[in-house]
Amino acid sequence: MQYALPHYGDIVMPLTQTPPDRLHGLDALRGGALLLGVVLHASLSFFPTQIWIVGDDSTSIGAAWLFFAIHIFRMTAFFLIAGLFAHMMLSRRGWLGFLKDRVIRIGGPLATFWTPVMAGIITALVWNAHIQGWVTPGAEPPPPPTYDWTNFPLTHLWFLYVLLIFYAAALILRSPFAMLDRSGAWGRLVDRLTGAVTGPWTPILLAIPTAWAFWQDPAWVAFFAVPTPDEGIVPDTAALIAFGLAFGYGFLLDRRRDLLNRIAQWSPIFVGVAVTAGVAGYILAGGPNLEPMVEPTMDKAIAAGVMALAVQSSALAAMGLCIRFLSGHSPVRRYLADSSYWVYILHLPLVMLAQVWIQDWAGPWWLKLAGVSLGVMAVCLISYELLIRHTFMGRWLNGRRVPWRRSPPQPTAAPAE
Repeated sequence: MQYALPHYGDIVMPLTQTPPDRLHGLDALRGGALLLGVVLHASLSFFPTQIWIVGDDSTSIGAAWLFFAIHIFRMTAFFLIAGLFAHMMLSRRGWLGFLKDRVIRIGGPLATFWTPVMAGIITALVWNAHIQGWVTPGAEPPPPPTYDWTNFPLTHLWFLYVLLIFYAAALILRSPFAMLDRSGAWGRLVDRLTGAVTGPWTPILLAIPTAWAFWQDPAWVAFFAVPTPDEGIVPDTAALIAFGLAFGYGFLLDRRRDLLNRIAQWSPIFVGVAVTAGVAGYILAGGPNLEPMVEPTMDKAIAAGVMALAVQSSALAAMGLCIRFLSGHSPVRRYLADSSYWVYILHLPLVMLAQVWIQDWAGPWWLKLAGVSLGVMAVCLISYELLIRHTFMGRWLNGRRVPWRRSPPQPTAAPAE
């Protein structure tokens, strides 16, 4: 069965039209991966063992399972799509236009929003410290933390920093081929290799170097699978390898868009592998266990292999399912995909403030989780509609500004004779 996969358009659209060849399924996956970050971070305060700065009175192992199910695929799938869109934009705009666009729309938000985001996070931390009685009135406040290149807090905006690294690597690695491959022979060889590695074996091929990176990392925590590179100027090697493989494979897939049909066809297999490996990986990790597996033992090798397979197969499963079932145009999905960038930038301080506010409230964990997630989403979407979508900020973040709707002109009554 062939799915409708036409030559799709860029994520940067003209103001007045949507190209008929836009690949809506991948748009939905990109937006969904970012929006799920709200639920992911909201779930952290409900873990049975406190791993987050805010610990709610209502906890459940269900929150840990929910976090794990989202975390195992979310950012790997995001970087898979990011690589595909990167090659598409590079092909259409050239390296100079690509570089300018990425600096403005990725580097710019990172530099602009890091300070207010960090201020919001600190506000939530201070408020929680007062509620918990960790601050003695009148006492000298503790000294502020010191940061250097090894522990600089990128917060949840780390993905923008890592994207910039991958963009730079793509330009550097591609440049000699672009200059020397005038006949296209190297390109055709790369396309054949991309076709050869695309099939039910793709998660295994991507998992092998990922597992090796996990196994070699003395700070690797199995429960978190790919370590989040949110601290330090030099990201974790394991994160660079796992996310970089997904980004690179997506980059090559854009040259062979016909292979997206193959991924969609194999998505049931990818789902089965992802669920099996994910459940096994959760068990091998011991649930929400934060103890790192320091030594490269056989037990660690097994856990690393299973987790790596779960990560890569789940990302491909998400891509295949979105291509199969979400390739049609939906105004709601399009709106959410457009808003997802702003929602993700804004959400974390709001989630933390909401968690501090409700942590002592009575009620089941799932109801409080839903309240935090939906409340934060509502605030983010309202602010997106009022401040971003129809202003210059929309052009900056999304590449387009959607004009406010205007009432159609009323027909003028003919003068009476």
